Order: sequence, then C-alpha cells, then structure tokens
Amino acid sequence: MTFADMTWLNPPPASDMKDGTLTLSTGERTDFWRKTHYGFIRDTGHFLHHPVSGDFTAEVTIAARYEALYDQAGLMLRIDETRWVKAGIEYTDGQPFFSTVITNDRSDWSIVALPFPADRLRLRLTRHDDAVRVQVRRPDGSWLMTRLGYLDPGPAQIGVMACSPERAGFTADFHQYTCGPAIDRTLHD
Repeated sequence: MTFADMTWLNPPPASDMKDGTLTLSTGERTDFWRKTHYGFIRDTGHFLHHPVSGDFTAEVTIAARYEALYDQAGLMLRIDETRWVKAGIEYTDGQPFFSTVITNDRSDWSIVALPFPADRLRLRLTRHDDAVRVQVRRPDGSWLMTRLGYLDPGPAQIGVMACSPERAGFTADFHQYTCGPAIDRTLHD
C-alpha cells in the first residue's frame, strides 16, 4: 500500500507525495475529538487512509517539529465518526508526549512521556479482534507498549493523521508506511 493508493478524509491545504514519503501541512484549528471534558465534537483533522478488516499491524515513521499546543501526528484507525483511535506524538505542557485517544462515542486521552527524542519516531498499531495495541519503537529497536484498548471489531480505515487544534501550518513527514498481517498477540517480549 502506498500513500498514492489511499484516500483523504479532510485533505490538508498542502501535501506532497515523493519517493514514498508524505509531507503535509495542516489547516487552521484541525482536530479529532468527541465530547469528553470540552463538550465539543471535532472531526476536521487530516486522515489519509485505506480500508482494512480483520487483524492487522500498521507501522509508520514520523518526523516533525512539534511547537504549538496540541500539534499532533500519527496513525488512526477509524470505523466511523464516533468510533476511532488516534495515536502518535502530541505537543502539550511544553513538550512532545506519546498520545493515544480512543473514542467510542466519547473520547478519552492518555499521554506517555518518552525517555528519548520524539522528533523522528516509528510507531505501530495492531488490531486483534476488538483489542487495539499501540506501540512506539525505542532507539535500541525494541517496542514500548503505550496503550491497549477496545474498539469494535469489523471493517474500518487505517492510515496516517495530523492535526493542529490551535493553529494552521504544522508540517509532518510520514515515511515507510506498512500495513500487513498482525504481529503475535504476545504482549511481553
């Protein structure tokens, strides 16, 4: 699967696909969120996706400079506007964190401080039936699990996403996207 074979939900104002890399620049105040804490619904983030069913693992490497509150880039698994997962780097409290939002009508949010730089990271999202596992690769090549959560099984879309809820013009590069058979269900190496 290449980025050229994928479909946009909310295309960004600027994007370029070259040599297997997608570079995009976000629109003004884009986001994915539903109800919890803030009371609003946002479904305006940029999501480049393809269909998927059954168990799978998707991976991508992301390079970006996170500078404004809530700048974010990562992977998204989406059934529809009320059921989805987004995971990646998000800038909050003056630094980039690994962030995961799982939405089943209402969004939740978890963040993990990373003990290594976040400017270029490889992340992975695996689906096993109704379980979604999110991981980030450590500099030594091992994988750190950041979240295990629930999402309804069934047909969905998987791909890359980026948002900038407080501004426009956040730029992210996505490299080496893959999606294939699910990794083993074993949670601990």
